[in-house]
Amino acid sequence: MNLAVSPTERSLSWRRILPTAILCVLAPHAFAQAPDPVGLADHRAQAVTQVVLGILSYARWPVEPAQLRLCIVGPTQYTDDLIKGTTQATGRPVVVQRLLADHADIVTACDAVYIGKLTGDERSRLFSSLAGHPVLSISEGGDQCTVGSLFCLRVGDEQVSFEVNLDSVARSGVRIHPSVLQLSRRRAPAS
Repeated sequence: MNLAVSPTERSLSWRRILPTAILCVLAPHAFAQAPDPVGLADHRAQAVTQVVLGILSYARWPVEPAQLRLCIVGPTQYTDDLIKGTTQATGRPVVVQRLLADHADIVTACDAVYIGKLTGDERSRLFSSLAGHPVLSISEGGDQCTVGSLFCLRVGDEQVSFEVNLDSVARSGVRIHPSVLQLSRRRAPAS
């Protein structure tokens, strides 16, 4: 049996099928879930660890420690991966510990400090105790670069960058390789 189908009916059926086909193709994108916040937090923590280890690998102390002692001071957002401890690319172990900002032996217990959120008074006392000692300081938040930290992290969704406080570097007693200073001049792409 042959049925005659007019061209108008054929185009109407395509008009019905085409939107359905497009919806099927685009549906996975339209209904995709937002990025997993836990996955994003892990990604940021791992990125911060890589940047911190990179900074530490280009730093030289007056007396090079056999194992680098990194102290985390104050509440932080991105140290979950770093706190596990690690080894630098050179093979030197990095021992990580948490200390209070007012810890009496912070200068002798730490070669580097990773600074989280502190009050203004805690920050002032910490930097006063570090003054004149070869301790590298990295602040998690960006606004502390003018206050005394050598490095200030800028953590974004896509990447982690940092700024360098050249005045603090000059006074710290820790030598920083010039290529790290050049890297800090690169800006993160606008997001």
